[in-house]
Amino acid sequence: MLLFALGFLLVILQPSTGQFPRVCANMQSLQSKECCPPWDGDGSPCGELSSRGSCQNILLSQAPLGPQFPFSGVDDREDWPSVFYNRTCRCEGNFMGFNCGECKFGFSGLNCTERQVKTRRNIFQLTLSEKNKFLAYLNLAKNIPSQDYVIATGTYTQMNNGSNPMFRDINVYDLFVWMHYYASRDTLLGDSNVWRDIDFAHEAPGFLPWHRVFLLMWERQIQKITGDENFTIPYWDWRDAEDCGVCNDEYMGGRHPTNPNLLSPASIFSSWQVICTRSEEYNSQQALCSATSEGPLRRNPGNHDKSRTPRLPSSADVEFCLSLTQYESGPMDKMANYSFRNTLEGFADPQTAISNPAQSSLHNALHIYMNGSMSQVQGSANDPIFVIHHAFVDSIFERWLRRHRPMLEVYPAANAPIGHNRENYMVPFIPLYRNGEFFKPSRELGYDYEYLQEPALESFQDFLAPYLQQARQIWAWLVGAAVLGGIVTAVFTGLIRACRKKKGGTASEIQPLLIESEDYNNISYQSNF
Repeated sequence: MLLFALGFLLVILQPSTGQFPRVCANMQSLQSKECCPPWDGDGSPCGELSSRGSCQNILLSQAPLGPQFPFSGVDDREDWPSVFYNRTCRCEGNFMGFNCGECKFGFSGLNCTERQVKTRRNIFQLTLSEKNKFLAYLNLAKNIPSQDYVIATGTYTQMNNGSNPMFRDINVYDLFVWMHYYASRDTLLGDSNVWRDIDFAHEAPGFLPWHRVFLLMWERQIQKITGDENFTIPYWDWRDAEDCGVCNDEYMGGRHPTNPNLLSPASIFSSWQVICTRSEEYNSQQALCSATSEGPLRRNPGNHDKSRTPRLPSSADVEFCLSLTQYESGPMDKMANYSFRNTLEGFADPQTAISNPAQSSLHNALHIYMNGSMSQVQGSANDPIFVIHHAFVDSIFERWLRRHRPMLEVYPAANAPIGHNRENYMVPFIPLYRNGEFFKPSRELGYDYEYLQEPALESFQDFLAPYLQQARQIWAWLVGAAVLGGIVTAVFTGLIRACRKKKGGTASEIQPLLIESEDYNNISYQSNF
């Protein structure tokens, strides 16, 4: 009955977060390179008549890129989204969306003026009904077609520069699987040649902001198709786990009794079909994933390559990672040392922060441990564990932001791998989001994590940490300044006393108080402090 009721909502709800807006997936929009759909509220492009936004030229970052991608003009994702569109809606104030018809993350209300902060909770602390509702929402998303978005099944060149649009429908859940694939796929160079050292969502500074946006969009999409505005993604706290605590039929699906690579028939996820998992096939055909079914969801947790991932992450691994003061360093890719991002992503040792791509730790460790659909980058979002795993990864990112309180300038403005500079737009999102826009505390984006709200002492310690660190760095200067100040004060005091003695004068002239006690009590003292 719950699924039936949720399915009925499809008739009245219009989801609006994703990749190619359906209203712009046509020859006219592609050839004019303009995607400025009307807002239903007033019928004007971008809601301009209601001052929600206007159709504007896209402003692309001109900052230099790193050396990892030595090509230009061969990939539709370069300078996203300019190959497809160079004019889109630029929304004003707290409005957002491809037609400025939504509110920015963290705002609600008719005019998007109401602040809101929702709480993401530990999946093991959900009530039975809350947990079952989450699983039902996942299954609903897998079975409802996206009303507002479609996916591209060919490159812009294969579309004859827009004269032959190649798009197809997709369900809500797989829309996000496809977006994750599209951001991380190889570059097609022709004649079955590809360039593999490219990824717009991983192995570089944008890894954490990109997945933060991905989760926010996914969360909002579920809120829309269910009508449950209070829905938030639960997280799986995997610190010190001895096995996959969510890999059972009560949660994300247990092991099949006769085939350890498949899910238990008792799980709703056993019937799920995966998409976008055959990267070598796409590369050889110089084609994009068309989102056709490619078999059942696979998972065999714990039966992975132990030499690459000896164990699941520990609390000590997380704490060491949080102690790193640099967000990014060196080449700003998977070879970066002492980088918080690279260590959390799992390409650096969680005990030394030295790059070691042969090992997979922290974030990467969970993907390898699952030993199935989730273990291949491009298709990893097929497994619903992906969202609860990344919600916890995002919470660690949030802890680092709160502890170190970095300025926006800490996020690299230039020389990062392609697509990862601060002002680059994230691939393949429309509406457009820049990497730097999500390098800020989650509460400013409308959400928080249950375990970060308490205990208060831990939050207070995280608040003090950056100031204590700065004090340790400059303590010698503070001591020196105090000593010098004492010396200067002593010298001036001596000079003043000497001058007074030399000047002399009557006793009344050197009295500190010459007014009567009653007049003294009537004096008003003001402080400028």
